[in-house]
Amino acid sequence: MLAEPAVGYPDVLRRCVERYLEGLRFARDEATAGLEEAMRYSLLAGGKRIRPVLALATARALGREADSVLALAGAIELIHTYSLIHDDLPAMDDDELRRGRPTCHVAFGEDVAILAGDGLYAEAFRLILTEQPGEPSDVLAAVAELAAATGVGGMVGGQYIDVAGSGPGGAEGLRHLHEMKTGRLIGASVECVCLVHGMREPQIGPFREFSRELGVLFQIVDDILDVTGTGAALGKAPGTDERHGKHTYVSEFGLAGARELALASQRKARGALALAAPAGAPELEQITDFIATRRS
Repeated sequence: MLAEPAVGYPDVLRRCVERYLEGLRFARDEATAGLEEAMRYSLLAGGKRIRPVLALATARALGREADSVLALAGAIELIHTYSLIHDDLPAMDDDELRRGRPTCHVAFGEDVAILAGDGLYAEAFRLILTEQPGEPSDVLAAVAELAAATGVGGMVGGQYIDVAGSGPGGAEGLRHLHEMKTGRLIGASVECVCLVHGMREPQIGPFREFSRELGVLFQIVDDILDVTGTGAALGKAPGTDERHGKHTYVSEFGLAGARELALASQRKARGALALAAPAGAPELEQITDFIATRRS
């Protein structure tokens, strides 16, 4: 049976992330102040900050201070925000709302939105390489994993498969697509923390199993919410996947089947977490159960 649901969400960690992001500045030249405005417009739009909170919670699970990975966590959120800006563009999902307000390209124009996404991605790596404490070899290992997780073998490659429809069909192909598109960055939010604190194989294995299953769980629930959620709750228009004819867990398995898969995925994630952190990891448990039961 699934363990008792963890209560709440680690909002203390979320507020820590928010304060850190608020303090970030990018423009060193007055002529690029407008670009920074667009970058911060999307970066500071709110949300649960699941990926950077995962990073801080992983540090806590390893017996480290949460703020030991703030730079890494901030960089991960910069990359996530860049991906949302680009996903919303007319050439991609063509969404006009994100987190309850106009998307970056609606507010600033497509050209500036593209550059804002590009800027956030580049600034993410600058942030880790200049601000993240740790042994240089450990920091570089984390940077390499983050680059791989967001490149052709990860998030960007998964997005290409989704746009081009080039992947295999069926349940296996669907899982592979979302392990790349969504799961790799969520996985990196955990794995990179392990790496920056000097962990290597085989110690990272159980954390990787947990985090990648968590990524699949997130996507299953996301697909469900695209069908069942409201614009007010989601902060964006629902039904995007159906309008674009996308292959989703709901289109493949139906709503009831997708819900069953989400429950099974939650169990797998919690089981893997129990192996990764046998002494307990309450904040990671909270995040897992929040993802499984979220409504927005």
